[in-house]
Amino acid sequence: MSAITVADGLPSAAQLVTRTYARLLLTGFALIPAYLIAYLFFFQDPTLKFENHTFHEIAIAVATLEGVFVTYVTWRCYESSGEPLLRWMTLGFLGFVLIYALHGVFTGFAHQNIWLFLLYGPASRFVMSMLLLIGLLSYHRPSDNADWRGSPRPWLRWVGFFLLADLAVAYVANSPIAGALPTRLSMEGGALVFSALNVTMLLLRRIRSPLMVIFAISVTSFALSSLAFILGRPWNHMWWLAHAIFASGFFLLSYGVVQAFLTTRSFSTIYSQEELMAKLSEEMARTENAVQELKRANQTLAHLAATDPLTGAANRRQFIEHIETEISRVKRGGAAFSLLSVDLDNFKSINDHYGHRVGDDILKGFVQKSLDAIRPYDDFARVGGEEFMVLLPQAALAGAHATAERLRAAIASASFESGAHRLSAVTISIGVSEFGRDGDTIDAILRVADERMYIAKHQGRNRVVAA
Repeated sequence: MSAITVADGLPSAAQLVTRTYARLLLTGFALIPAYLIAYLFFFQDPTLKFENHTFHEIAIAVATLEGVFVTYVTWRCYESSGEPLLRWMTLGFLGFVLIYALHGVFTGFAHQNIWLFLLYGPASRFVMSMLLLIGLLSYHRPSDNADWRGSPRPWLRWVGFFLLADLAVAYVANSPIAGALPTRLSMEGGALVFSALNVTMLLLRRIRSPLMVIFAISVTSFALSSLAFILGRPWNHMWWLAHAIFASGFFLLSYGVVQAFLTTRSFSTIYSQEELMAKLSEEMARTENAVQELKRANQTLAHLAATDPLTGAANRRQFIEHIETEISRVKRGGAAFSLLSVDLDNFKSINDHYGHRVGDDILKGFVQKSLDAIRPYDDFARVGGEEFMVLLPQAALAGAHATAERLRAAIASASFESGAHRLSAVTISIGVSEFGRDGDTIDAILRVADERMYIAKHQGRNRVVAA
């Protein structure tokens, strides 16, 4: 028992170790920008600069086009699934694009009005991080209705809000408060706080689907980029690193959006490998159960198709199949077989006198008593109202005659009960035929058995005729 316990414990321990290792890898990957920030902060001269307006404008243009593309793809996902998270992500990307584009447009003003050049960057990151946090808080909420998500009015209102934000930034940049107050640091610090809150909420709510892991790493990059912007100065290496960190987070998040678009158009219904394996296992178990149920149902249907529903005896179709099997066996050199044609005597009078319910009970009781009187491997079938057939494998005519007499005597001496009625005068007439001796086809031996059964009836019933 102890060996089994230890063996059973190994997979659980291995899973714990591997899961911990995987989470440490993800954490280490997400914090790579922090290592670079620390390196530049402690080992690089902050006065070293790389000022290239053309390169900056090209980089901002590429980022803006990327933002437009991601905004569109996210909106298409939202239009399909209606997830509130995707709505706020779309707005976050849209706000970023409409504000951040001016950061590139005003690059040439870096020497004339530094604030007009600088403030649009932190403003765009502040707005996006705030809207992403709102989106995260709406994670797993019910989908928006189709009419609301298809209406252009809410989107136009937000576009108006973002344009007002552009005007507000321009006003602040051209006012004395731009240099007097830590405006840039306040917005950058706000972006850092909102991004950190995003990561904290993800950890507290334990949201670990693949796309939300991408979301978590991306907003971690956004937080670290804001930190790098706070520590850096325009055009120095820390400032450029901040741009690179933010771009890497944005590209990673855009990858998650594209994955959603190519699969479920949703951020909440894409599963991890463990979840997929668990669901696959559940579906396989469910399929196996369904297959077993289907097999049982098919067996039940096959039984119903091959038996008489009242008495449980085989029906005529199954009986004929068994005769065909016996004929094939005899033709391969097996022993002969015989048939009994059995009919209850005066059964119509029983139905007329006692009713069909009593008649049905007599039939059911007759079948049970007949099965007790014949061999276990003999086939017993109901082929008509009160007409039955018995297949006796490896039985010649003499042996079949003896079996028929035993069956006739068992029924004649038996009593049958149905409710308050007790009948003891039930008799049967039997005709016997042997394959080969009385014919070598199914029709021939069935006809001979039936003819001899009718002869038994004409001779006074309650008897066996075998020749």
